[in-house]
Amino acid sequence: MEASSHSAPPGEALGQSESFLAFQEALSRAAKVDRPVLLVGERGTGKELAAARLHYLSPRWGEPLVALNCAALAPSLIESELFGHEAGAFTGAGQRRLGRFETAHQGTLFLDEIGNIPLTVQEKILRTVEYGSFERVGGSRPVEVDVRIVGATNADLPAMARAGRFKQDLLDRLSFEVLTLPPLRTRQGDALLLAEHFAQRMAGEMGWGGPPGFSPAVREQLAAHAWPGNVRQLKNVVERAVYRSGGREITSFDFDPFASPFAPLPPEKASRQKAPPDAPPSASPLPFKQAVADYERRLVKQALDAARFNQRQAADLLGLTYHQLRGLLRKHGPMDKF
Repeated sequence: MEASSHSAPPGEALGQSESFLAFQEALSRAAKVDRPVLLVGERGTGKELAAARLHYLSPRWGEPLVALNCAALAPSLIESELFGHEAGAFTGAGQRRLGRFETAHQGTLFLDEIGNIPLTVQEKILRTVEYGSFERVGGSRPVEVDVRIVGATNADLPAMARAGRFKQDLLDRLSFEVLTLPPLRTRQGDALLLAEHFAQRMAGEMGWGGPPGFSPAVREQLAAHAWPGNVRQLKNVVERAVYRSGGREITSFDFDPFASPFAPLPPEKASRQKAPPDAPPSASPLPFKQAVADYERRLVKQALDAARFNQRQAADLLGLTYHQLRGLLRKHGPMDKF
Protein backbone atom coordinates (compact mmCIF):
# COMPACT_ATOMS: atom_id res chain seq x y z
CA MET A 1 0.00 0.00 0.00
CA GLU A 2 1.43 3.39 -0.95
CA ALA A 3 -0.61 5.66 1.29
CA SER A 4 -3.86 5.30 3.15
CA SER A 5 -5.87 6.39 6.12
CA HIS A 6 -8.00 4.31 8.46
CA SER A 7 -11.20 5.27 10.23
CA ALA A 8 -12.08 1.92 11.82
CA PRO A 9 -10.16 -0.43 14.12
CA PRO A 10 -8.23 -3.23 12.42
CA GLY A 11 -9.05 -6.92 12.66
CA GLU A 12 -7.90 -8.75 15.73
CA ALA A 13 -4.39 -10.17 15.78
CA LEU A 14 -4.51 -13.91 16.44
CA GLY A 15 -2.16 -15.95 18.58
CA GLN A 16 -1.77 -17.70 21.89
CA SER A 17 1.96 -18.39 22.02
CA GLU A 18 4.10 -16.90 24.75
CA SER A 19 6.11 -14.70 22.36
CA PHE A 20 2.94 -13.37 20.69
CA LEU A 21 1.24 -12.53 23.97
CA ALA A 22 4.39 -10.84 25.31
CA PHE A 23 4.54 -8.66 22.19
CA GLN A 24 0.86 -7.71 22.47
CA GLU A 25 1.36 -6.72 26.10
CA ALA A 26 4.33 -4.52 25.19
CA LEU A 27 2.30 -3.01 22.33
CA SER A 28 -0.60 -2.13 24.63
CA ARG A 29 1.77 -0.56 27.15
CA ALA A 30 3.52 1.58 24.52
CA ALA A 31 0.22 2.67 22.94
CA LYS A 32 -0.77 4.67 26.01
CA VAL A 33 2.40 6.80 26.02
CA ASP A 34 2.28 9.57 23.41
CA ARG A 35 5.77 9.06 22.02
CA PRO A 36 7.24 7.66 18.75
CA VAL A 37 7.53 3.89 18.38
CA LEU A 38 9.61 1.81 15.99
CA LEU A 39 8.28 -1.58 14.91
CA VAL A 40 10.98 -3.98 13.75
CA GLY A 41 10.28 -7.33 12.16
CA GLU A 42 10.73 -9.67 9.23
CA ARG A 43 8.52 -9.39 6.17
CA GLY A 44 5.03 -10.69 6.70
CA THR A 45 4.99 -10.42 10.49
CA GLY A 46 2.17 -7.86 10.56
CA LYS A 47 3.88 -4.52 11.19
CA GLU A 48 1.01 -2.51 9.67
CA LEU A 49 -1.54 -4.35 11.80
CA ALA A 50 0.59 -3.67 14.88
CA ALA A 51 0.78 0.04 14.00
CA ALA A 52 -3.01 0.19 13.65
CA ARG A 53 -3.45 -1.46 17.06
CA LEU A 54 -1.01 1.04 18.56
CA HIS A 55 -3.14 3.87 17.22
CA TYR A 56 -6.52 2.50 18.30
CA LEU A 57 -5.27 1.69 21.80
CA SER A 58 -3.83 5.20 22.18
CA PRO A 59 -5.50 8.45 23.30
CA ARG A 60 -5.45 9.48 19.60
CA TRP A 61 -7.77 6.62 18.58
CA GLY A 62 -10.54 8.98 17.40
CA GLU A 63 -8.23 10.92 15.07
CA PRO A 64 -6.77 9.89 11.68
CA LEU A 65 -4.33 7.06 11.20
CA VAL A 66 -2.42 7.79 7.99
CA ALA A 67 -0.02 5.26 6.46
CA LEU A 68 2.72 5.72 3.89
CA ASN A 69 4.84 2.92 2.43
CA CYS A 70 8.13 4.72 1.83
CA ALA A 71 9.45 1.87 -0.33
CA ALA A 72 6.61 2.30 -2.82
CA LEU A 73 7.66 5.82 -3.84
CA ALA A 74 10.59 7.22 -5.74
CA PRO A 75 12.92 9.08 -3.32
CA SER A 76 12.23 12.35 -5.15
CA LEU A 77 8.50 12.09 -4.35
CA ILE A 78 8.67 11.25 -0.64
CA GLU A 79 9.17 14.84 0.56
CA SER A 80 6.09 16.05 -1.32
CA GLU A 81 4.03 13.09 -0.10
CA LEU A 82 4.96 13.77 3.50
CA PHE A 83 4.90 17.55 3.62
CA GLY A 84 2.73 18.52 0.66
CA HIS A 85 3.53 21.27 -1.83
CA GLU A 86 2.40 24.69 -2.93
CA ALA A 87 1.02 25.42 -6.38
CA GLY A 88 3.86 25.87 -8.85
CA ALA A 89 6.43 24.26 -6.54
CA PHE A 90 7.57 22.06 -9.43
CA THR A 91 6.44 21.03 -12.90
CA GLY A 92 2.96 19.54 -12.67
CA ALA A 93 2.13 21.08 -9.28
CA GLY A 94 -0.94 22.96 -10.44
CA GLN A 95 -2.44 23.47 -7.00
CA ARG A 96 -1.63 23.19 -3.33
CA ARG A 97 -1.58 19.64 -2.00
CA LEU A 98 -1.62 18.62 1.65
CA GLY A 99 0.96 16.06 2.75
CA ARG A 100 0.63 13.12 5.11
CA PHE A 101 1.75 15.12 8.14
CA GLU A 102 -1.14 17.55 7.71
CA THR A 103 -3.61 14.76 6.96
CA ALA A 104 -2.56 13.00 10.17
CA HIS A 105 -2.84 16.14 12.35
CA GLN A 106 -3.71 15.15 15.94
CA GLY A 107 -3.55 11.50 14.89
CA THR A 108 -0.86 8.96 13.99
CA LEU A 109 1.44 8.82 10.98
CA PHE A 110 2.66 5.32 10.15
CA LEU A 111 5.85 5.30 8.08
CA ASP A 112 6.39 1.79 6.72
CA GLU A 113 9.85 0.89 5.38
CA ILE A 114 11.19 4.01 7.06
CA GLY A 115 14.76 3.09 6.13
CA ASN A 116 13.98 4.06 2.51
CA ILE A 117 13.55 7.76 3.32
CA PRO A 118 16.34 9.93 1.83
CA LEU A 119 18.69 11.72 4.24
CA THR A 120 17.48 15.18 3.17
CA VAL A 121 13.90 14.24 4.03
CA GLN A 122 15.03 12.62 7.28
CA GLU A 123 16.40 16.01 8.32
CA LYS A 124 13.03 17.64 7.67
CA ILE A 125 11.21 14.91 9.62
CA LEU A 126 13.58 15.46 12.54
CA ARG A 127 12.84 19.20 12.62
CA THR A 128 9.12 18.49 12.42
CA VAL A 129 9.31 16.08 15.34
CA GLU A 130 11.34 18.53 17.41
CA TYR A 131 9.46 21.77 16.64
CA GLY A 132 6.03 20.60 15.50
CA SER A 133 6.12 22.60 12.28
CA PHE A 134 7.41 22.45 8.71
CA GLU A 135 7.14 24.20 5.37
CA ARG A 136 5.47 22.65 2.36
CA VAL A 137 7.62 22.06 -0.70
CA GLY A 138 7.84 25.42 -2.49
CA GLY A 139 6.40 27.24 0.54
CA SER A 140 7.82 29.68 3.07
CA ARG A 141 5.13 29.78 5.76
CA PRO A 142 5.33 27.31 8.66
CA VAL A 143 2.59 24.72 9.08
CA GLU A 144 2.03 23.51 12.63
CA VAL A 145 1.10 19.88 13.26
CA ASP A 146 0.62 17.54 16.20
CA VAL A 147 1.41 14.01 15.01
CA ARG A 148 2.58 10.80 16.64
CA ILE A 149 5.00 8.87 14.42
CA VAL A 150 5.12 5.09 14.27
CA GLY A 151 7.87 3.74 12.03
CA ALA A 152 8.37 0.21 10.76
CA THR A 153 11.28 -1.56 9.10
CA ASN A 154 12.98 -4.90 8.56
CA ALA A 155 16.32 -3.12 8.08
CA ASP A 156 19.08 -2.70 10.67
CA LEU A 157 18.65 1.03 11.35
CA PRO A 158 21.53 1.29 13.87
CA ALA A 159 23.88 -0.22 11.26
CA MET A 160 22.50 2.20 8.65
CA ALA A 161 23.14 5.08 11.04
CA ARG A 162 26.75 3.96 11.60
CA ALA A 163 27.19 3.80 7.82
CA GLY A 164 25.79 7.30 7.41
CA ARG A 165 22.64 6.15 5.60
CA PHE A 166 20.24 7.06 8.40
CA LYS A 167 20.42 10.11 10.65
CA GLN A 168 21.44 9.11 14.17
CA ASP A 169 19.56 12.07 15.66
CA LEU A 170 16.33 11.00 13.99
CA LEU A 171 16.87 7.40 15.07
CA ASP A 172 17.30 8.58 18.65
CA ARG A 173 14.06 10.56 18.50
CA LEU A 174 12.00 7.80 16.88
CA SER A 175 13.23 4.97 19.09
CA PHE A 176 11.55 6.04 22.34
CA GLU A 177 10.27 2.46 22.25
CA VAL A 178 11.40 -0.28 19.85
CA LEU A 179 9.12 -3.30 19.57
CA THR A 180 10.28 -6.38 17.67
CA LEU A 181 7.56 -8.56 16.17
CA PRO A 182 8.20 -12.28 16.75
CA PRO A 183 8.51 -14.34 13.55
CA LEU A 184 5.98 -17.11 13.06
CA ARG A 185 8.60 -19.85 13.53
CA THR A 186 8.97 -18.75 17.20
CA ARG A 187 5.22 -18.66 17.87
CA GLN A 188 4.62 -22.21 19.05
CA GLY A 189 1.16 -23.42 18.04
CA ASP A 190 0.07 -20.20 16.34
CA ALA A 191 0.53 -21.50 12.78
CA LEU A 192 -2.36 -23.97 13.15
CA LEU A 193 -4.56 -21.38 14.84
CA LEU A 194 -3.96 -18.89 12.03
CA ALA A 195 -4.34 -21.57 9.34
CA GLU A 196 -7.77 -22.55 10.65
CA HIS A 197 -8.79 -18.88 10.69
CA PHE A 198 -7.64 -18.29 7.10
CA ALA A 199 -9.26 -21.56 5.95
CA GLN A 200 -12.58 -20.56 7.52
CA ARG A 201 -12.49 -17.16 5.84
CA MET A 202 -11.49 -18.57 2.44
CA ALA A 203 -14.23 -21.19 2.59
CA GLY A 204 -16.70 -18.37 3.22
CA GLU A 205 -15.45 -16.54 0.15
CA MET A 206 -15.93 -19.74 -1.87
CA GLY A 207 -19.50 -19.97 -0.66
CA TRP A 208 -18.99 -23.23 1.24
CA GLY A 209 -20.76 -24.13 4.47
CA GLY A 210 -17.50 -24.69 6.31
CA PRO A 211 -13.77 -25.07 5.73
CA PRO A 212 -12.14 -28.36 4.71
CA GLY A 213 -10.24 -30.03 7.51
CA PHE A 214 -6.49 -30.53 7.73
CA SER A 215 -5.08 -34.05 7.63
CA PRO A 216 -2.62 -35.10 10.40
CA ALA A 217 0.24 -34.86 7.87
CA VAL A 218 -0.71 -31.28 7.00
CA ARG A 219 -0.88 -30.34 10.66
CA GLU A 220 2.66 -31.64 11.03
CA GLN A 221 3.74 -29.60 8.00
CA LEU A 222 2.24 -26.46 9.55
CA ALA A 223 4.24 -26.95 12.72
CA ALA A 224 7.49 -27.99 11.03
CA HIS A 225 7.73 -25.38 8.25
CA ALA A 226 10.05 -22.40 8.91
CA TRP A 227 7.66 -19.89 7.24
CA PRO A 228 10.26 -17.45 5.87
CA GLY A 229 7.39 -15.25 4.68
CA ASN A 230 5.69 -15.45 8.08
CA VAL A 231 1.94 -14.83 8.40
CA ARG A 232 1.63 -13.44 4.86
CA GLN A 233 3.11 -16.64 3.41
CA LEU A 234 0.98 -18.83 5.67
CA LYS A 235 -2.16 -17.01 4.52
CA ASN A 236 -1.30 -17.52 0.84
CA VAL A 237 -0.45 -21.21 1.30
CA VAL A 238 -3.63 -21.98 3.24
CA GLU A 239 -5.94 -20.04 0.91
CA ARG A 240 -4.41 -21.77 -2.12
CA ALA A 241 -4.87 -25.17 -0.47
CA VAL A 242 -8.51 -24.44 0.39
CA TYR A 243 -9.25 -23.25 -3.14
CA ARG A 244 -7.65 -26.33 -4.70
CA SER A 245 -9.26 -28.77 -2.28
CA GLY A 246 -12.76 -28.41 -3.71
CA GLY A 247 -14.06 -28.68 -0.16
CA ARG A 248 -12.35 -32.01 0.54
CA GLU A 249 -9.85 -32.58 3.34
CA ILE A 250 -6.51 -30.87 2.72
CA THR A 251 -3.82 -33.56 2.58
CA SER A 252 -0.82 -31.55 1.34
CA PHE A 253 0.44 -28.00 1.01
CA ASP A 254 2.01 -26.39 -2.03
CA PHE A 255 4.66 -24.14 -0.52
CA ASP A 256 6.06 -23.16 -3.93
CA PRO A 257 3.35 -22.51 -6.55
CA PHE A 258 6.05 -22.06 -9.21
CA ALA A 259 7.38 -25.61 -8.81
CA SER A 260 6.57 -27.81 -11.80
CA PRO A 261 8.30 -30.63 -13.67
CA PHE A 262 7.55 -28.65 -16.82
CA ALA A 263 8.99 -25.32 -15.66
CA PRO A 264 11.45 -23.80 -18.18
CA LEU A 265 15.10 -24.28 -17.28
CA PRO A 266 17.48 -21.30 -16.93
CA PRO A 267 19.59 -20.86 -20.09
CA GLU A 268 22.77 -22.17 -18.45
CA LYS A 269 21.03 -25.40 -17.38
CA ALA A 270 19.18 -25.80 -20.65
CA SER A 271 22.46 -25.65 -22.59
CA ARG A 272 23.85 -28.53 -20.53
CA GLN A 273 20.72 -30.65 -20.71
CA LYS A 274 20.76 -33.69 -22.97
CA ALA A 275 18.04 -34.28 -25.54
CA PRO A 276 14.61 -33.60 -23.99
CA PRO A 277 12.55 -36.58 -22.89
CA ASP A 278 10.20 -36.28 -25.85
CA ALA A 279 12.97 -35.98 -28.47
CA PRO A 280 12.93 -38.70 -31.13
CA PRO A 281 15.43 -41.50 -30.61
CA SER A 282 18.81 -40.97 -32.23
CA ALA A 283 21.25 -43.31 -33.99
CA SER A 284 20.53 -46.45 -31.91
CA PRO A 285 16.80 -46.50 -31.20
CA LEU A 286 15.67 -48.27 -28.04
CA PRO A 287 12.85 -50.78 -28.09
CA PHE A 288 9.53 -48.96 -27.89
CA LYS A 289 8.49 -50.29 -24.46
CA GLN A 290 11.85 -49.46 -22.89
CA ALA A 291 11.75 -45.89 -24.29
CA VAL A 292 8.25 -45.35 -22.87
CA ALA A 293 9.32 -46.74 -19.48
CA ASP A 294 12.37 -44.45 -19.37
CA TYR A 295 10.18 -41.47 -20.22
CA GLU A 296 7.71 -42.35 -17.45
CA ARG A 297 10.57 -42.69 -14.97
CA ARG A 298 11.95 -39.25 -15.87
CA LEU A 299 8.54 -37.58 -15.51
CA VAL A 300 7.90 -39.24 -12.15
CA LYS A 301 11.35 -38.26 -10.87
CA GLN A 302 10.84 -34.63 -11.91
CA ALA A 303 7.46 -34.49 -10.17
CA LEU A 304 8.77 -36.12 -6.98
CA ASP A 305 11.72 -33.72 -6.86
CA ALA A 306 9.43 -30.71 -7.37
CA ALA A 307 7.03 -31.94 -4.67
CA ARG A 308 9.87 -32.77 -2.26
CA PHE A 309 8.79 -36.45 -2.45
CA ASN A 310 5.23 -35.68 -1.33
CA GLN A 311 3.47 -38.32 -3.43
CA ARG A 312 0.01 -36.74 -3.40
CA GLN A 313 1.42 -33.41 -4.54
CA ALA A 314 3.54 -35.15 -7.20
CA ALA A 315 0.42 -36.87 -8.50
CA ASP A 316 -1.34 -33.49 -8.79
CA LEU A 317 1.61 -32.09 -10.75
CA LEU A 318 1.41 -34.99 -13.19
CA GLY A 319 -2.37 -34.79 -13.52
CA LEU A 320 -2.72 -38.27 -12.03
CA THR A 321 -4.61 -39.65 -9.08
CA TYR A 322 -2.64 -40.71 -6.04
CA HIS A 323 -3.39 -44.37 -6.83
CA GLN A 324 -2.19 -43.98 -10.44
CA LEU A 325 1.11 -42.56 -9.21
CA ARG A 326 1.45 -45.41 -6.72
CA GLY A 327 0.91 -47.82 -9.61
CA LEU A 328 3.78 -46.22 -11.54
CA LEU A 329 6.05 -46.47 -8.50
CA ARG A 330 5.23 -50.17 -8.14
CA LYS A 331 5.74 -50.67 -11.87
CA HIS A 332 9.19 -49.09 -11.95
CA GLY A 333 10.52 -50.36 -8.66
CA PRO A 334 11.48 -48.88 -5.29
CA MET A 335 11.62 -45.10 -4.87
CA ASP A 336 15.41 -45.12 -4.48
CA LYS A 337 15.67 -45.96 -8.21
CA PHE A 338 14.34 -42.50 -8.96
